[in-house]
Amino acid sequence: MTESGLPPIGKRVVVRYRLPEGYPQPLTDVIGELIATDPLTVRTADGQVVAVAADRVVAWKPIGPRPIRTSEIRALEAAAADGWPGLHRSWVEGWLLRAGDGYTGRANSALPLGGSDGPAQITAETVQRMTEWYFAHGLPLQVQVPDRLVTVPADWRTWSETQVLAVDIDTLVLPPGPSMVRFTTEPDGAWLSMHRHRGGDSEVAALPVVEVLTAVRDGEVTFATVGLPTPLAIGRAAVTTAPDGRKWVGLTCVAVASGHRRHGLGSLVCAEMIRWGQARGATHAYVQVSNDNDTALAMYQELGFVEHHGYRYAAP
Repeated sequence: MTESGLPPIGKRVVVRYRLPEGYPQPLTDVIGELIATDPLTVRTADGQVVAVAADRVVAWKPIGPRPIRTSEIRALEAAAADGWPGLHRSWVEGWLLRAGDGYTGRANSALPLGGSDGPAQITAETVQRMTEWYFAHGLPLQVQVPDRLVTVPADWRTWSETQVLAVDIDTLVLPPGPSMVRFTTEPDGAWLSMHRHRGGDSEVAALPVVEVLTAVRDGEVTFATVGLPTPLAIGRAAVTTAPDGRKWVGLTCVAVASGHRRHGLGSLVCAEMIRWGQARGATHAYVQVSNDNDTALAMYQELGFVEHHGYRYAAP
């Protein structure tokens, strides 16, 4: 342990401190996420908040991220599925089937959330039933494969490795002052154009399906814009509740105009969308970022997001 300096907010730490007189032992430890430094305050894994006066702190040291339980992965994936649900859905043997006119992988893939009998399974019968459902919606079968929720057969192909990053909103320092970000319940033409052109990059994505973008299940969605009349930055946020009761705000569709990058506009949009979600009861936030998008990963990590789990897509 170290006795000098202060740990950064949001990091997991172990703090050793002196107990008041009368306790059978003079020292004890607390392990958890640092949420304040004056006094040193730690939130433990079970939600207990422990504040330690400076004159009682003996030492502290940072420790690695708390291991993520499989149940937490399933819960976050369920909340994210409600935040981007597609247009049609059905259940087959613990698999959530989603279809959204072919727009985006998340809205057009089967997700193994499991059921009352445990984790989802890939069997010949299940694959046949899922294939028939997707065929009826004019789509091929593809599945989203979150870490530890299912094992795909060795002869299936996989693609689009993605990281899911998450953060406890209470650990973030959101910028103060009046917001430059406008929120609307539906995307306008300028927002849709920027989203399709990825902020002005040469690569053009598929024509957006507005009904997929505005869809949310048992939650609320908003569209954020900075700049008038031409957007400088945009984003989409959706607040949904996981099966474990935790309320999440998911950030998607974040884009900054190519001539205005590296000036903090992406971080500003994300911070205001988190603030919007927090006002609606969200306690945690998540993003889904391609493994090869180093710029976005660096931005979210600088904001305070940490890796929660990963997923990829697979098909027979």
